[in-house]
Amino acid sequence: MQTEADPLMMAANVLTELISPTMADRLLAEALARGGDYADVFAERTESTRIPLEEHKIQSAEARQSLGVGVRVIHGERQGYAYSDDTSPEKLCEAARVAAYIAEGGLSETPVPVRQCSGPSYYSVRRPVSETDVRDKAQIVQRANTAAYAYDPRVRQVNVGYVDSIKDILVASSDGLYITDHQPMIRLQVQVLATDRGEFQTGYHGGGGRIGMEYFDVHSPESLAAEAARQALVQLGADEAPAGQMPVVIDNAWGGVWLHEAVGHGLEADFNRKKTSIYSDRIGEKVASELCTVVDDATIPNTRGALNIDDEGTYGQRKVLIERGVLKGYLYDRLNASLMRASCTGSGRRESYQSIPMPRMTNTFLLQGEHTPEEIIRSVRNGFYAKNFSGGQVDISNGNYVFNVTEGYLIQGGKIGRPVKNATLIGNGPKDLAKVTMVGSNWALDPGIGTCGKDGQSVPVGVGMPMILISAMTVGGTSIGARPMM
Repeated sequence: MQTEADPLMMAANVLTELISPTMADRLLAEALARGGDYADVFAERTESTRIPLEEHKIQSAEARQSLGVGVRVIHGERQGYAYSDDTSPEKLCEAARVAAYIAEGGLSETPVPVRQCSGPSYYSVRRPVSETDVRDKAQIVQRANTAAYAYDPRVRQVNVGYVDSIKDILVASSDGLYITDHQPMIRLQVQVLATDRGEFQTGYHGGGGRIGMEYFDVHSPESLAAEAARQALVQLGADEAPAGQMPVVIDNAWGGVWLHEAVGHGLEADFNRKKTSIYSDRIGEKVASELCTVVDDATIPNTRGALNIDDEGTYGQRKVLIERGVLKGYLYDRLNASLMRASCTGSGRRESYQSIPMPRMTNTFLLQGEHTPEEIIRSVRNGFYAKNFSGGQVDISNGNYVFNVTEGYLIQGGKIGRPVKNATLIGNGPKDLAKVTMVGSNWALDPGIGTCGKDGQSVPVGVGMPMILISAMTVGGTSIGARPMM
């Protein structure tokens, strides 16, 4: 059995040979040779496996490896960044000089000699994907496929995708930091097309996290496939969604995608530093109902958004962003924390060594309340129940958003009624948070499938919340171009 310390040793063995402390000091000195306030080195090694299944067949199993190093220099608001997948000392020094040239200016800081340190451990693994035969991974995919078709004869098409990755990172900085992390990730996703009397509907479900193959001991491929099939089938024969203002109940777990989009992005520090967020300069103000406490937490073990360290080497943290309706703070990376005279919150994230870090969410959720789901539904005479979403989009500057609802129901006489289809939720983040009148006791995170896109970069995230009631929202009866990622 692999111990929790072993992954860290693996990361150290792979990347510290490439970027030793001596090499890190050399690159940081080159990076600051033309001036600058700060410099860092980010090295990354990734191994991944992808197994897609379509029409009952696995056509191929794809394995990839990548290795590269990026060097960054910060001078005021300016960032110079250069990277190389040629990891020879000459090419890495060249990348450091390019970054220095882009951000040159001011006095040349003398880097503090790096000193190795270790971080926390939020993702222990019992059965590493690296020690699992690809045939066993393929069997997981085939089991999901068989279960989806067996669920109901109206299931006509199934697509299954298995993806895993092992990412080792190393961060060295001019203030003396030298730290590594070993980041596992696994995800199984199932998409089902069901048809009846000429009508076609799609369901989607999956799960995963920073965990090993033991994930499937608890969350079987069959259960994930069955949920995807159920979502597709429940929409067959559903009524068209009503349109207009009405009370709306949003379900727990994956319903947190609404919070992520409508609220979370507006709390990222870069938007607030540039005064482009609806939440700019509002720390200490009431921005939501007193029932609402919003948290971003990278410390929840084995979750998709968990981080021992972010991509700038800052420890993963639990951050209370809104407490009982009052705005408490933003999500900071190093650059924006420095410019806004705040502390880093472990929110500096990047897609890969080819990307510059920026403030991003990890696991973002609303804390639980006191009402049972049954009490919340009973309180609504006539309204709408949004159970599942495909994604959404938001205008950061004013908080306006739109979401596609993939599974929704009418609420009639305090009971969940018939399913409806082609519904959207249209609203405004701060205004709708202020209209939260009931918060459930059934808090949960999503199953581990979320991917967040920002400025062309995608990173894994988690979302979550309990069931909530918003006293009045606009429900649209037609689909509006939401994207599949958050």
